[in-house]
Amino acid sequence: MNFKIQDTYLEDVKIIIPKIYEDNRGFFMEVFNRKSFRKLNIPYNFVQMNHSLSSQYTVRGLHFQWKPLMGKLMKVTRGEAFLVAVDIRKNSPTLGEWYGGYFSEFNKLQLWAPGYFARGFCAMEDNTEIQYLITGTYNSKCESEILWNDKDINIIWPTKNPLLSQKDKNAQTFKQWLNLENSNNFMYES
Repeated sequence: MNFKIQDTYLEDVKIIIPKIYEDNRGFFMEVFNRKSFRKLNIPYNFVQMNHSLSSQYTVRGLHFQWKPLMGKLMKVTRGEAFLVAVDIRKNSPTLGEWYGGYFSEFNKLQLWAPGYFARGFCAMEDNTEIQYLITGTYNSKCESEILWNDKDINIIWPTKNPLLSQKDKNAQTFKQWLNLENSNNFMYES
């Protein structure tokens, strides 16, 4: 098998460690293999791939979508980023808990976070590129965001003064999300 799984302290959030073949020409690795992912119990029905470029200390997130749920397999292809996943399911024993880790073009690790997690990242270098395989097509009517520095979640970000989009600056708080009817739509499956 060309992948290993490393558990995080959030049961459904996984670090995927690819097998890397290196020699004097460079390297080769599989990013995704349907059969391997199925054996590892990682969703394998990806429907879209996205790619972002960010300046140093840009924070994007915390983003999520509920119809359809959108799980993400995230990989840094240039630079380094602090990737984050937050459990936002009302009835979850880990509600409001988060995982954060450093992922880079050098360690080649990938982060899997199911659709019932809000995700975000902080670019640690200029021109950081992240690619995402996602399990649901984009639906602007059923997406939202939670404030990146929400005090009830208390993520320890690697910057205090990030570059933010207007959308992320005006994001709702975690408490506001939990009080919305849509927050009841998050299930334990993606």
